[in-house]
Amino acid sequence: MQKVVAVGADHAGFPLKEDLKAYLKEQGYEVRDVGTDSVGSVDYPDFAVRVAEAVASGEAPWGLLICGTGIGMAITANKVPGVRAACCADPFSARMARAHNDANILTMGGRVVGPGLAREIVKAWLESRFEGGRHARRTAKIEALEERVGRGGQRERSAPGGPGPARGEGHER
Repeated sequence: MQKVVAVGADHAGFPLKEDLKAYLKEQGYEVRDVGTDSVGSVDYPDFAVRVAEAVASGEAPWGLLICGTGIGMAITANKVPGVRAACCADPFSARMARAHNDANILTMGGRVVGPGLAREIVKAWLESRFEGGRHARRTAKIEALEERVGRGGQRERSAPGGPGPARGEGHER
């Protein structure tokens, strides 16, 4: 398998991204950096989708995304079919994300973990392997859901707090 990691960050994750790029290169990985290139304010979804699409297309087997908390990056990346992004702040969760969930993108918070811990998390995640077995059955269910929703199986949603099909179909208020 090719040792390529697509990396991206917003302004809050930029310093940690730069540190982890150097670490990945030291470990023999090829790094494909999709930005950002400074601490100037940017929107995290722009970078999350670039990494997610690189992973989903097979351009890179793994992705690493960093924003302030890692949460926004994970939410965005998981919108791309074929992506299983996990936000981790400790090595155990990172190992389990790979072993049980076959996570192909790791997200972290640059305001949550420091460089030393982040390196431990990345190491644990990259060195872990998907266990398959009962976990393969579960990831297959996730893939089936992606297929169903991708074909229009998702229910309509309304604006937050407003009436609509997702909040009480056919019920009077």
